Amino acid sequence: MAFDFRILEVYKKAKAFHLKSLTLLEVIKPTNYVKDQLGRASMGIVLNIAEGSGKFSKPDRRNFYVIARASIFECVAIIDLLHDQNKVNENDFGEFIHTADELSRIIFAMIKNLEK
Repeated sequence: MAFDFRILEVYKKAKAFHLKSLTLLEVIKPTNYVKDQLGRASMGIVLNIAEGSGKFSKPDRRNFYVIARASIFECVAIIDLLHDQNKVNENDFGEFIHTADELSRIIFAMIKNLEK
């Protein structure tokens, strides 16, 4: 398969997180800059995993995974702010945080494995 990243569990989870973020944005109808920021950050997770998987050197792959993980933190900050504004209910907030934590841990392990 030419695009092996598509079978990675972390890629599938990142896509699901992005799609859930888009669904949330459709429901809460935030300001344009919040919509743009969360959309870009959640998509950045997916894109950086894909792009990193295509790099040949460990440092190059690691760099893209570090960026993907940072995008998760950005998403969490945005969701946290939306939660504080009562735009995200407790259940959805908990699910976002749980999924983000899981993604972060997986990508952290991927980063650590590339340090050797």
